[in-house]
Amino acid sequence: MNSKTIANGILRAVAIMVGVVLLGWFFYKIQSVLAYLAIAAVLALLGRPIVLFLRRRLKFHNTLAVVVTMVIMLSIFLGILALFIPLIAEQSKNLSLLDIEALKGDLTTLYLQTLDYFGASTGSLTSLLDESHIEENVLKGLDLGFIPNLLNSFVNALSNFSVGLFSVLFISFFFLKDSKLMQNGILTFVPNNKESNLVKSIEKINNLLSRYFAGILLQLFILFVIYTVALLIVGVENAIVIAFLCALFNIIPYIGPIIGGVTMITLTMTSFIDADFSSVILPKALYVFIGLTIGQLIDNFFSQPFIFSTSVKSHPLEIFLIIIIAGLLFGVVGMVVAVPGYTAIKVVLKEFLADYSFVKKLTKNL
Repeated sequence: MNSKTIANGILRAVAIMVGVVLLGWFFYKIQSVLAYLAIAAVLALLGRPIVLFLRRRLKFHNTLAVVVTMVIMLSIFLGILALFIPLIAEQSKNLSLLDIEALKGDLTTLYLQTLDYFGASTGSLTSLLDESHIEENVLKGLDLGFIPNLLNSFVNALSNFSVGLFSVLFISFFFLKDSKLMQNGILTFVPNNKESNLVKSIEKINNLLSRYFAGILLQLFILFVIYTVALLIVGVENAIVIAFLCALFNIIPYIGPIIGGVTMITLTMTSFIDADFSSVILPKALYVFIGLTIGQLIDNFFSQPFIFSTSVKSHPLEIFLIIIIAGLLFGVVGMVVAVPGYTAIKVVLKEFLADYSFVKKLTKNL
C-alpha cells in the first residue's frame, strides 16, 4: 500500500465525517419540519384503518374517504379541547370564591406547626432571612419587562401552533390519500438493487410502530382509569377530564408524569379551595398523590416494560438512554419521537447493514 492510497483513504474518511456532520446540522435546522412529518405519519398510521373501512365497506371514493377521516380526527381533537371548557369554568369559579384571609390564617397555622415540629422559632428564621438579604435580591432581580416579552411569547406560540397544525393536517391528507407516498419518495434516493430491502424495512417499521402506538394507548388508558378512580374517591369535580389531561401528559417520557402529577394535585386543591386547608385540602391532595404513585408504579413496572419488550423489542435501559439523548438534542419533541425514530433506524440497519457484528447484536431481537 503506497502513500497515495493511504492519502486517498484519509481524504475519503474525512469527507464522510464532514458529510455526516453537515447532514446532522441540516436535520437539526429542519427539526420542526421533521416533527411535522413524524406527527403526520403517526396520524396517517392511525387513520388508515378508517380510510380502508370507508373504501371497502361503504364504497367511498378514496379522496372522499380521506376527507371524512380527516374530519373525524379533527372533530375528535376539537372534542377533546371542548372537554376542558367546563373544567376551566369550574376552576375560575373556585378561585373567585377564595377567602384570602382564611387562606392566610391556614398557611400561618401550618407554618407555625412546621416550625414547632422542627424545634425552630419565628425569630431565628426571620434573622436568617434578613442575613441572606432574600427580599433585597428578589426586588433587584424583578424585571417588569417580562410582561411584554410574555405577550410576545404567547403570540409567537400561537402562530407556531397554527402553522404546525395546518402543516400536519396538510401532510396527513396526502399520506392518507396515497399510503405509498412516503415510501415512493424515499425510494427515489435508493439504488434499484436496494429497493426490496427498503420496502421490507418500511413494512417492518409499520408493523412495529402500530403495535407500539397500540401499547401507548393501552398505557394511557390504564393511567386514565387509575387517576379517575382516585379523583372520584376524593370527590373532585370534572374528575374524568382532569384524569384524561394528566394521563395524556404521560406521552412525554419522564417529565410528562411530573407535569401531570403537579397538575392533578393543583387542580384537586383548587377544587376545594373554599374548604379548610389542614383538614380538607391537604388530606385530599395526599390521597390523590397516593393514587398518582400507584399509577406510576404500575406504569413503570408493568406497562412500559410490556410495551418496549413486545412492540419495539428494545431493553428499557436502551430506551431510557435514547430518550435522554433525543431530549438533549431536540427537546420535548425529540423525547416524544425518540422511540419510534430509534425503532425505524434499527430496522433499516438490520436490512442494509446486517453483515456488521455491531448491527447483529443491536437488532438481534427484531
